[in-house]
Amino acid sequence: MRVAILSSGGKDSSAAWWWAMCKGWDIDYLVTVIITGEDSWMFQIPGTKIVEKQANLAGLEWISVDSEGIQEEEILDLEEKLRDLKIDGLVSGAIRSDYQKSRIERMCDRLNIKSWTPLWHQSSLGHMRGLVSNGFEVMITSVSCEGLTDKWIGHVLTEDSLKEMEELSQKYRFNVDGEGGEYETLVVSGPHFDGHLDVKGSTYWDGKRGELKIESVTEIKN
Repeated sequence: MRVAILSSGGKDSSAAWWWAMCKGWDIDYLVTVIITGEDSWMFQIPGTKIVEKQANLAGLEWISVDSEGIQEEEILDLEEKLRDLKIDGLVSGAIRSDYQKSRIERMCDRLNIKSWTPLWHQSSLGHMRGLVSNGFEVMITSVSCEGLTDKWIGHVLTEDSLKEMEELSQKYRFNVDGEGGEYETLVVSGPHFDGHLDVKGSTYWDGKRGELKIESVTEIKN
């Protein structure tokens, strides 16, 4: 089975990527939609160009797709790029967004390839605990909900800090997996590539929300 991984560089697409590896499939490409506009209905915006460095550590070809993020057009931008790839299917990290999943599936139907969403409706806590226990180093790159302060920005989740996040999610009633946009992530190391990313940056915080202003990313191979 020859597949491409739709990857933002964050935890969900990284988990989907690893799932495809565990299936023994040939992963030919990492594909990232780079939003050039101010917003997107479907795709993560911050830090997505760093997927190229993840691809380098995994020895995979990276394909970027520029899109202004216009509703119903951004999926067509992706479709146009995938049309020329010789693949059997596309693997994505959709968890609970029917909007995202349905559009990816219809696009794959038009391209006559399969769509796999291995994380679909997975338990939020199970998903997060599985990432940490299986060696994924998940860095929080932005936060935007009550309960998560600037101390989380740039933090790489551990078993202890994940337990703290679980408690905060119950107290402040946010999604512990960030599926509601509560935070964004970048995976800096994991079982899906050989090495890790050394990320340097500064924290921007306005009192309620903030992000890591990434200044440099260095690939360090094992």
